[in-house]
Amino acid sequence: MNHTVTTRLPSRSRPALLREMIASPDLSFLMEAHDGLSAKIVEEAGFRGIWASGLTTSAALGLRDSNEASWTQVLDVLEYMADATALPILVDGDTGHGNFNNVRRFVRKLGERGIAGVCIEDKLFPKTNSFLGEEQPLADLDEFCGRIKAGKDSQTDDDFVLVARVEALISGRGMEEALRRAEAYHAAGADAILIHSKKAVANEILEFTARWGGRSPVVIVPTMYYATPTEAFRRAGVSTIIWANHILRASIVAMRETAAQIHEDESLVRVEGNVATVKDIFRIVGNAELEEAERRYLPAKPAARAIVLAASGGDLGGLTADQPKCMVDIRGQSLLQRLTGTLRESGVRDVTVVRGYRKETVAAPGIRTVDNDRFASTGEVFSLACARERIEGETVVAYGDVLFRRYILDSLLTSRADVVVAVDTLGGARGRDLVAADRRFSADYLEETPPRLLRVAAELPVEEVCGAWMGLVRFSARGAEWLREEIAAIEAEGLLETADMLLLLTRIAAKHPVRVKYFTGHWLDVNNVTDLAEARNFS
Repeated sequence: MNHTVTTRLPSRSRPALLREMIASPDLSFLMEAHDGLSAKIVEEAGFRGIWASGLTTSAALGLRDSNEASWTQVLDVLEYMADATALPILVDGDTGHGNFNNVRRFVRKLGERGIAGVCIEDKLFPKTNSFLGEEQPLADLDEFCGRIKAGKDSQTDDDFVLVARVEALISGRGMEEALRRAEAYHAAGADAILIHSKKAVANEILEFTARWGGRSPVVIVPTMYYATPTEAFRRAGVSTIIWANHILRASIVAMRETAAQIHEDESLVRVEGNVATVKDIFRIVGNAELEEAERRYLPAKPAARAIVLAASGGDLGGLTADQPKCMVDIRGQSLLQRLTGTLRESGVRDVTVVRGYRKETVAAPGIRTVDNDRFASTGEVFSLACARERIEGETVVAYGDVLFRRYILDSLLTSRADVVVAVDTLGGARGRDLVAADRRFSADYLEETPPRLLRVAAELPVEEVCGAWMGLVRFSARGAEWLREEIAAIEAEGLLETADMLLLLTRIAAKHPVRVKYFTGHWLDVNNVTDLAEARNFS
């Protein structure tokens, strides 16, 4: 499922939205999050509110749930979460981080960050997680009521929600003590009561709600009694259920399995298709909004355009019987769609595709097309010449059967060179489109002189091979002039129909400096069925 996540300010304040949820006669749900990314994922899933768990926030910092993270560190995390989502956030405030004075300062700081509410528990500072040990000491009832009053007196929004968490059942004090404390906290001004239990069945929770009689909203955390049907809590009149720690717990399983697999394999092959794509990360964190803002606020420069050479049919058996290779499906999108999608993500939106074989089947959103109707008897430079009117200003030329990570294209686009080719240092073993340059790849980042292209050929002496051309080249506005001039020169010499891109680049390199940008993998050209299988994992 595709989602577009847009963080926006709600029409009502976030405290008002949380208060509405807590006070509603309908059962509400809060989902745990522990940082900005998990907050965005919770919003994307459709939840209406977030529980900022103390346990998972601490664990994400590599700390124990014993107030080892200072309250100012917790505030820093909460600020990122509040910036990342429009949802109301109820904070697990532990004991309030001290006495009444700490509580009122904490509540004021939460208000400054747009946090909707806080839950404080009637234990001693520093706290111990409720699921550790037995008969944990509880706060003095009157002293804890003072914390509640201090919090309510310090809130900066009238709708700010303060939930009092009753630990009497957890600590073995019994139902009567739980009810006594809940009543006192309600009288002190708590907006809701969170009744906590670590039993595997919900009997004491259901007894509490029955005896409480709806005097104020009841919040529960069914981490231990998760097998109880949610409908039972709905019938009991529970206001809100908190799913308290499952986002972090799920991520631990995924991270552990992925790390173990990579460690065992010393390779990414078996995990790449099972993890989120980098593109998905960019989407979740809102890269599209930044690109839009850049267009609005940064000085405009002419946008690059691209020409995609896709006239040949390719030979993938039955897959290319009625369509060219560029239209073969790669996990729900054609190869061409994936290529043009990467171009658009890098800001290259003016894309011209040179069609030929089964041209009527060649389509992708937002592209222009020109046709090489002589595709069967002509080469790549002839196809490029069909689009020569589109060679103006900064121009990217790419084969129609390649996939590459966006950073590769971004690197070419940010180069100051007038012509820059993408070269895979590991690609020489493939034996295609071999590159000779004046310097091989080096990991020495202190080198100041970039490598220059000497020639590109289907065959080269082994000692000259520096890598393989990746089917991707970018020309500046001046470089585009050189490209047009060289196409014209090839045409004048009667070579236009047979010339390929390797000859064209070699001829340009003989007259002008052509920069080589080295990469190590992270691209794929689809030439056979094996490549096609790799492409489906690559995407």
